[in-house]
Amino acid sequence: MTAGSAPDRRILLVHAHPDDESINNGASMAKYVAEGAQVTLVTCTLGEQGEVLVEELAHLAPDKDDALGQYRIGELEKAMAALGVTDFRFLGGPGRYRDTGMVYDPAGLATAPPDVRPDSFWAADLTEAANHLVEIIREVRPQVLVTYDETGGYGHPDHVQAHRVAMYAAALAAAPSYRPDLGAAWDVAKIYWTAMSESLFREGMRRLREMGDTTTYEGMDPDGPLPPFAVADEFLTAEIDGDAYVEQKLAAMAAHATQISVDGPFFAMSNNLGNQVWSKEFYRLVKGRAGAAPGERETDLFAGVA
Repeated sequence: MTAGSAPDRRILLVHAHPDDESINNGASMAKYVAEGAQVTLVTCTLGEQGEVLVEELAHLAPDKDDALGQYRIGELEKAMAALGVTDFRFLGGPGRYRDTGMVYDPAGLATAPPDVRPDSFWAADLTEAANHLVEIIREVRPQVLVTYDETGGYGHPDHVQAHRVAMYAAALAAAPSYRPDLGAAWDVAKIYWTAMSESLFREGMRRLREMGDTTTYEGMDPDGPLPPFAVADEFLTAEIDGDAYVEQKLAAMAAHATQISVDGPFFAMSNNLGNQVWSKEFYRLVKGRAGAAPGERETDLFAGVA
């Protein structure tokens, strides 16, 4: 991509596994593609350790044929077709970093398993991994970067590592003296962390409980503590209205069939909230100047920069 050919608005999203992008940002991605922006997705692993929800594909599991990662490349391609995204890549190339997997700690949060493989993303050298992303940042020159917060949403080690890599790479990419062989320096104007509205999430759980569903998000209390991905509404700085793109988002989620069941909690939540829970996507601005008045949420991630 050259300076003369680049679209005026460019957004880069950094996610850990195929399917994370569709769940967190599918409507936003579809919206910006439709509006003519350049949308680039970087996925850090193939998701080799994911649970296989399709019975006839159980042989792909890591403890069997260990072929799930290659299969999920195809699922990602279908999801991106649903969203209209044409620029999607794997950090360092497909299979460079393996899905770390996870276990749950006593508090119920995801954490790294005790037997982390040396080729896993969690074990990756931070500078090496960041350099792969520095090169992409300097090529694409995004005004906006989207990734997870420091908890990775719920503690998954690959999400946490994706956060670290994205934040470090953004800083390195802006330094003219750092690795000029990776391209000319580029300073990303705005960085956002993905988030879920706490109030919307609680409302969804209440409706599920009212309808007799006690298994979706089992163990969570609509009025009790929630995982870190549910962010207090006062800290949400941007809200993207994806009503016009929610069907594309749901199609992208469905494309990740080995990971997301149409009978599972994501679609149960959708069915009980009339898609509202998936059409609105929330963000926290952590770098750059907000393009909204104090006390108001941005409705465009590019506000103020493009």
